[in-house]
This record gives sequence, structure tokens and C-alpha cells, in this order.
Amino acid sequence: MLALVLWMGSGFVFPAEEEEQVVRDEPVAPVAVSVRESQAQPVEQVFIAEGQALPVRDTVLRAEMSGEIVALEAERGDSVSEGAVIARFNDEERAAARAQAEAELERAERELEQAETLLDRGTGTLDRVVNARTARAAADAALVSARRAERHTTIRAGFDGRLDDLDIETGEFVSAGETVGRLIDLDPLRVEIQVPQQVLSGIHTGMQAEVRFITGETAQGVIRFVGSAADPRTRTFPAEIAVDNPDSTIPAGISAQVRVPTEGTMAHFLSPATLALSTDGRLVVKTVDDEDVVVAHTVSIVRAQSDGIHVAGLPDTARVITIGQGFVNDGDTVAPQPDERDAPEPGDDPQAVTQAPDTQAPETGTQGDAQAVSPLDPADPASELFGDDAQMPSPGAQ
Repeated sequence: MLALVLWMGSGFVFPAEEEEQVVRDEPVAPVAVSVRESQAQPVEQVFIAEGQALPVRDTVLRAEMSGEIVALEAERGDSVSEGAVIARFNDEERAAARAQAEAELERAERELEQAETLLDRGTGTLDRVVNARTARAAADAALVSARRAERHTTIRAGFDGRLDDLDIETGEFVSAGETVGRLIDLDPLRVEIQVPQQVLSGIHTGMQAEVRFITGETAQGVIRFVGSAADPRTRTFPAEIAVDNPDSTIPAGISAQVRVPTEGTMAHFLSPATLALSTDGRLVVKTVDDEDVVVAHTVSIVRAQSDGIHVAGLPDTARVITIGQGFVNDGDTVAPQPDERDAPEPGDDPQAVTQAPDTQAPETGTQGDAQAVSPLDPADPASELFGDDAQMPSPGAQ
């Protein structure tokens, strides 16, 4: 009896040890993402700049003498050849001065001849011969000056070109040095652009360029000049492209877009929706490796088109996350599923990016390695997973 009481009381004095409860965390299922196999392809980079068409030569016509205009041999808008007479002055005074200079030279030559004859006969002096020679030289110089002045009685074209302006009329009196017109040469046409310092090393003289004028014409040109000193305000370098314009059909002063093919590179053609922005401002594309682990690659845009972008920085072959990249971080294990949608195909309308603009990360309070560049497009199949009004959440909010 005593033994029974002691046995029953032992339960209060020495309570039985409860079985240890083993808490086991339920395994978290990997996030499902859609991926697409992408293969790098050679892509030709294109530098694009806006510029202006300018004449290859542009000069102001000035009068070289004062006088009355008696004749106009060309009109504004005419094409003229080098040396062609554009206008004539009243040259009566200059013609008279030339005739007088010619007569003075003839007299000086006769006097020199007589002085030398007398010296040979022994009746003349050497001083007389010297003075006669000096007089003849002076007369000769006066005739040269008179003839030069007579040439100034015409205004002539200094090169083959087009009279873009002629601001004189017959009977008008003009002064020496006065501006009377403008002569321009449009063949070849000179297209002036500015080259950013980031791409200067890829632009050289002799490179081919495509020039698209605002008037609709497209022409091929050659880079003939690249500056060596940057504009201190813009940090850009001047460059010029020469474009053949034999009929002067393309006018000067119009806007033009210049496209210069530069070095090629290997790049993937992707949808812009695959891009994400890291917290430190890097543009990244997320891929899945052979172990189904997310890898965020820093990329740069080398060409943009209306239907996609070419990016560099990925392996030659990559499984790119096309849906769900905003919900996973670098190093996460995921459950990749093939993207059954049609893959984007590059067209032939490149919009140019030789250098991606510097992109700064927005200030956010979220964590994680990257955030989506833009919210989900309601037309995107991914919106079916998250609802029509869903916004791409920050990667840290998981």
C-alpha cells in the first residue's frame, strides 16, 4: 500500500519529461519564373548625331574700289564659274590712268635707248644712263599698278559656286570694301556635328557615314575632319562630313541626322521588359544558370529598335528571365519554365545607341539587388499572374 502511494505521488514530485517537439520548417517552394534561351549575335554599333548642312565654302563679295556700277553680269541665284565677272564699275578713269602709264613707259624706254647710244659714242655720261634706267623701272611699276587697278573695276567669282546674295544695282555707287554679295559652294556639302567624348575614340577621318536630311534626301558621306579640342561647355568635339551635291539640290542650313557605323560587338536581342535597375544604378538582366540559380548581369545597350534592344554583357548563351524577374534576387534558386511566347526578332530599323546614358538608381527604401525598370504592362502575360492593376513590387518585399 505504501509502495502504491509513493508511486502515485512520484508523478507530482518528479513530473514525467515531455517529449521534445521537433519543429521542422516547411521547405519554401522556389519562385516560378519564365525563361527563354538567348544566343548572342554580332551587332554593328551605330553612332547617331544631329547636325546642320553648311556650304563647303562661303565668302562675302566686296568691292575693291569706289565707283559706279555700270553693268551686272549675273543675278542672285545664278551658278557662276571661278573668275566669272559678276559686276562692272565705270572704268573710264582707270582706263585713262592705264593709257597714261603705258605712254610714260614708252617715253622712259626711248630716253634710256638714247642715253645708252650716246654713251657708246662717247658723248654721253654714265649718270644719264643710270637715271634713264631708274625712270624706266618706275614707269614699268606704274603701268603694273594701273593695270591692277583696272582689274578692280570688275567684281569676279573666286570659285565655282552659287550667288546666294547680290545686293547692288546698276547705277549704284559703292565704296571700296563695301559688301555687295555672297558666294557659296554647295558641292560637296559640309555637315557639321558634335561628337561626345565617350565615343570620340571610335570616330575617325575617312569613315563612311549615312546622312539623312530633314527634306527627305539620304546621301552617303565621308568624315573629313574630327576636332582635337573639346568645347569647354559641352565637352563635345566638332566633326565634319562631306556629302557630294553635284547639282546643289540639297540646300545649306537644313538639319541632318548623321549615322556612323562603328565597331561591332556581340549582343543579345531582348525585350526592354527584361531590364532591371540595381540599387547602385547599374542596368542588369537576370538569367538562370545550370543550377537554377539567378545571376544578375550588368549590361549596356548597344542598339535600340522599335521592337527590342541589343544588350552586351551577357554570356554568349543565356537563359534570360522574361517573366518574374522583379520577384527574385541575385543568388535565389528558382523554378524556371520555358517562355512559350514568340521570341522578339530584330528588325532593320535601328534607333541608335553607341553608348547607354548614365542611369542613376532612384532613391528607394526597399532592399534587394535590383528593381524592375517599369511596372508590368497589362498586356503582358505576366499581368495575368498578378492582376490587371498589379505593379511590379520591389525585390525586397517578398
